[in-house]
Formats: sequence, structure tokens, C-alpha cells
Amino acid sequence: NMKVYLSHLYSALTVSAISAASVGAFTAGIQNCQFQYRAASVASPRVCAAQSSTTTLKMSDFDFPSAMPEKPQQTMKEKMEESATQFIADLSTRLGDGVDPPPEMEALIKARDADSDEKTLALGIYELMIEQGMMYDIDAETGILTPTQFDVKANLDIPEVKAEFKHLYSYGMQLIQRGLIDMDTAKEVVKKRLIDRTGLSPEEFDKWLGY
Repeated sequence: NMKVYLSHLYSALTVSAISAASVGAFTAGIQNCQFQYRAASVASPRVCAAQSSTTTLKMSDFDFPSAMPEKPQQTMKEKMEESATQFIADLSTRLGDGVDPPPEMEALIKARDADSDEKTLALGIYELMIEQGMMYDIDAETGILTPTQFDVKANLDIPEVKAEFKHLYSYGMQLIQRGLIDMDTAKEVVKKRLIDRTGLSPEEFDKWLGY
């Protein structure tokens, strides 16, 4: 039942080790949130060697007075507005020829232009992030997005599929921790946009993700 699901969501939230220090961490993964297979990257031996070498003198050893004035501290709302604008611009440039954006992008544009508060913007970003990941395939070489024909329900046993859903699910947890989305709203978004796409019940979904 939904009480069990909500309990699982809360438990997953409380045990997850998520830093709340910067909203930048919330938006940093947006561009990478595509429903796709990801090849593991292998660091170059030369890069590793350079990173492990000892530097005897660093620029940070010198005390140069800064000629630049200190950057004003952004409010949470300003950070969300900036994140929304960057996300919209990135998604717009990566849609393939003739590919329509998801309706959630227009909703986010309207929310931003209407001077909405940070919670409304955070919710809009999260919903668009999910739909971007679920509705499109990404070209590994160009980054161009095209409509996906991927059958989620028939491929739940693929590890990369589970990883993508867990990643998106975890973003909802981060938003709850930061007070940008309340528990009931997060539950509704996860149920409609993630759980329903798998064909699982909320309890089965939690178990599938390992919660």
C-alpha cells in the first residue's frame, strides 16, 4: 500500500549520504540524465601519472590580493532561476531537427518568466529532467536528442535501466532534504513519472531499486 511506499521513501531519504551544501550539486547532473547505456571511462595513464606527481611549488603558495570584488551571494530563488535558464538553453540546443521538446520545458519557461518561487522552479526542473531522460535517446558522439522507442517495462533486468531510475529517484530525495519539494509532491511525481513507467507497484519499485 502507499503507506509502505511512503515509509520506504522516507527511509531511503534518511540513510542516503547526500550533501546539501550547494544547489549546484542538484543541477550538475541534469545534462547527464539521459536514458542510455553508459560506457565506463578509463583515465589515461599519462593523466594519472600527472595527477600523482609531486608539485613543489603551487600558485596557491603565494598570497596575491584579489583585484576582483567578491561575487554577491545568490539567493535560493536566483540559483533556481539560473539553473532553469541553463537547463532550458541546453535542452533546446540538443534537440534533433524537427524534434519537439517535452511540454514540461514550456511549463518551466512559463514558471521562470512568471517570477515563480524556488520551490515551483525546482519542481519544474525535476519534472523536465525526468521527461528528458525518459523520452529521448542521446547520440553518444553528438549529444543530439531524438525520441526513444525503448521499452522500459520489457528491460527492467538491465542494470543500466535500474541505475537511471535510481539516479532520478535520488534527485527527488535531494530536493526533499533541501526543502525544495515536500514529501507528498515528491511521492506524486515519482509515482506518475517513474514508477508507472515500470509497471511495478510502489512496493515492487522500492524493492527493485534495493530500498
